[in-house]
Order: sequence, then C-alpha cells, then structure tokens
Amino acid sequence: MGKRTRRNHGVAFKAKVALEAVKAEQAISELAARSQVHPNVVGQWKKELIERAGEIFSRDRKEDSGAEAKELHAKIGQLTMENDFLSVALGRIVEPGARK
Repeated sequence: MGKRTRRNHGVAFKAKVALEAVKAEQAISELAARSQVHPNVVGQWKKELIERAGEIFSRDRKEDSGAEAKELHAKIGQLTMENDFLSVALGRIVEPGARK
C-alpha cells in the first residue's frame, strides 16, 4: 500500500467547512468524514475562523490600504514627471551636438 500524499485545500473549501463547524448542526467527526479531512483539521480551521473573524470587520485595515494607495499614486506621478523631464532634457543635450 502506497503512502498517501498531502492534500492542499483551497481557502474557499476551508472557509465552508469551518463555517459549518461553527454552526454545529452536526458533529465535527461527521463533518470531517463528509469533507474527507481529519477531525483535528476541521477543529483547527474552526478555531482559526473564530479567532480571526474580527479582522474581516476591522476598519483599520481599509484605512491603511487607502492611505497607502494614495501614497503610491503620488509616487507614480512624481516619477512620471521626472521621467518626462529627463527625457526632454536628454533630447536637448543629444540633438544639438550629436555627431557620429
């Protein structure tokens, strides 16, 4: 009998199983058997969902990403202006005295 390889479950699958475990409509062992994962894994996913559920509704995360996006857009604008300026300046330097 060959050794079983480790399976990688997607985020959506983990969330679905963890939510069903939180609902507690059926025993974790039954849910694990139906989902074809070990009951300990279902328990870990449930625990992680409960511990990190507050992050979903966190206002700090949204504000930080907005401020960071504004900062990055400003930097892009600055670099674009510098690039345009330098390309024009380089064109002025190369064109008049350009002899090959």
